[in-house]
Amino acid sequence: MGITASHSTEELRQQEQTRLDSLKTAPERNKWGQFATPPALALSLARYAHALMGKTPVRFLDPAIGTGSFFSAASQAFGQKHITSATGIELDPLFSKTASALWEGQGLQVIRGDFTKQHLPEQRFNLVLTNPPYVRHHHLPAADKGRLKAQLMRSLHLDISGLAGLYCYFLLLCHDWMEEQGLAVWLIPSEFMDVNYGVTLRRYLTEHVTLLHIHRFCPTDVQFTDALVSSAVVVFRKAPPPAGHTARFSFAGPIEHPQTEAQVPWETLRRSRKWTQFPATTTVRDTGELNLGDVFAIKRGLATGSNSFFILTEEDIKHWQIPRQFMKPILPGPRHLIGDIIDALPDGAPNVSPRRYLLDCSEAEERIKAAWPRFHEYLQTGREQKIHETYLASHRAPWYSQEQRPPAPFLCTYMGRSRHGKHPFRFIWNRSQATAHNVYLMLYPTGPLRTALRAHPELHAHVFEALQRITPAQLLSEGRVYGGGLHKVEPKELAQIPARLVLDSIQTHVRIEQQLPILFT
Repeated sequence: MGITASHSTEELRQQEQTRLDSLKTAPERNKWGQFATPPALALSLARYAHALMGKTPVRFLDPAIGTGSFFSAASQAFGQKHITSATGIELDPLFSKTASALWEGQGLQVIRGDFTKQHLPEQRFNLVLTNPPYVRHHHLPAADKGRLKAQLMRSLHLDISGLAGLYCYFLLLCHDWMEEQGLAVWLIPSEFMDVNYGVTLRRYLTEHVTLLHIHRFCPTDVQFTDALVSSAVVVFRKAPPPAGHTARFSFAGPIEHPQTEAQVPWETLRRSRKWTQFPATTTVRDTGELNLGDVFAIKRGLATGSNSFFILTEEDIKHWQIPRQFMKPILPGPRHLIGDIIDALPDGAPNVSPRRYLLDCSEAEERIKAAWPRFHEYLQTGREQKIHETYLASHRAPWYSQEQRPPAPFLCTYMGRSRHGKHPFRFIWNRSQATAHNVYLMLYPTGPLRTALRAHPELHAHVFEALQRITPAQLLSEGRVYGGGLHKVEPKELAQIPARLVLDSIQTHVRIEQQLPILFT
């Protein structure tokens, strides 16, 4: 018997979705990972699945059915005659009750419960069409993580990081629910394409199934109005990848008519650490090439635990009579830097506005109380705010001392947005004695490069010029992107950028090959 969804039922479903969403606060829905799929997007993906399956009779599964948006879309896309069975699983009792009331009369079996705890059905499914819950790892109890990791090891012999979100477990555990040659269409966060804890998912997609298509939406085109999540559609068949297989990667626009696309060889995917570089490229860089991490030690700027308390103005220092030996110059945030070169004042402080100073003191509180009573009063205001009990401060001795981050000659901003052609990241030449907090990455020259810069200080200008010539595409290919177009780059990611521009700049301007034997081999 065929199944279909009437337009009136879909209209009622959308009304019920709005009602149910209003019953939870945004933080509550974030904890549940409940972000409703826009109806137009659900229908677009259902039609895409129909184009791949044709007239094959459909046995439909959505392991996170919600109110049934994907069942409704599949019914519209495939038509009444082609869906022979349909199952949806939903943990939230309000949503499962609503889905049952809406769709069970039209053939959808709704199972209330946790998908990851369900027994495998006798009959497998040939179409999985779903938007799984986006529950971040810190909302998953340790016991659940242990259980899920054990399940994956038994079913797929895959180990997964404890940092993985619930959607990763959903996708991997669904493997056993699918029949051979079955089609899966998953709408998930695109973060798995880059992050270290996505390696298990990437391995699954290259070794256990035939990856057909990954479409990544433009980060500024956020699919969910209530979540800043950059999304991707992952399409695959449950079958080993054939010899010479290539997967379609596309970016921006709708999945049916993307702005850019390319076929990426399976071997390239298997070797690549980051998949967001596709479709812009279809090759993997030579791993023997020297990278920035080979010539710089790259570290995040220091994390204070409470910038509002530990980073002070001149007026604050005078008001609390804090001795100058406990205050270090520190750069303000990037938005306050007019230029990309920070010059030094006679005392080594940066010639910037506003001027900021970092509190860093190793004296005992008893000594401070006796010698500098106003300074001690300031520390007591921190205790009243319980700053000394925060994670970072409580792991320092004393709690008002800081981790060591000496001034770095070169900096890179940690995050930014690529709007109106603006470069999301900035390289900065720090000619002052100011340190930086964790909105910057700090680049410390190492080995032969450090030796060369000490012997030839004029080389700093050429190194800085070379860093500025690193293209946005290079940085974006190694960094990660979030909804709304927010880009971030971590130290290990920046370290993967090729260093050839830096090395060529040095070789061009000063012939010091003998001093840099490692860099010029």
